[in-house]
Amino acid sequence: SAFGTALAHAGLGITVLGIIAVTTFEGENITSMKPGETAELGGYSLRFEGMQPGVGPNFTEDRARFTVSRGGVAFAEMSSAKRVFTASRTATTESGILTLGLSQLYVSVGDASKDGGTVVRIWWKPFILCIWMGALVMAIGGFVSLSDRRLRVGAPSRKAKPARPAMEPAE
Repeated sequence: SAFGTALAHAGLGITVLGIIAVTTFEGENITSMKPGETAELGGYSLRFEGMQPGVGPNFTEDRARFTVSRGGVAFAEMSSAKRVFTASRTATTESGILTLGLSQLYVSVGDASKDGGTVVRIWWKPFILCIWMGALVMAIGGFVSLSDRRLRVGAPSRKAKPARPAMEPAE
């Protein structure tokens, strides 16, 4: 039970550290980009490769592609889409998410801008996964704590072994 309590409290600490790191160091960049342009955020560069039209089972989309690099070396690709569902004429945005260690990079495309570019929103959330890992550690701590037989409601208590009789004096 004490070990489960310690785990749960450690999980709370991990979650709080994640929340503090995200709110302190997060970044957001909203810009209009044309194909070939680059945006910087959180030490990463996102190069806008362009938009491509697409068709899904019940929607049409414009999918934007981005190349992610750090220090001039490209290492990942991301995409985000603006979808219109044909039956309901509802527009949605599908964000691109790239996990980098305990942090995440998000990209979302908006409407076309007046200068011929596309509005792009980029978010950098450092240590965002600590929030989820802390919650997982708290849950594990709760299960460990519940595994203590003494704390279970309705659990039968162990029968005490009968005491051995004391040595009887010789007659």
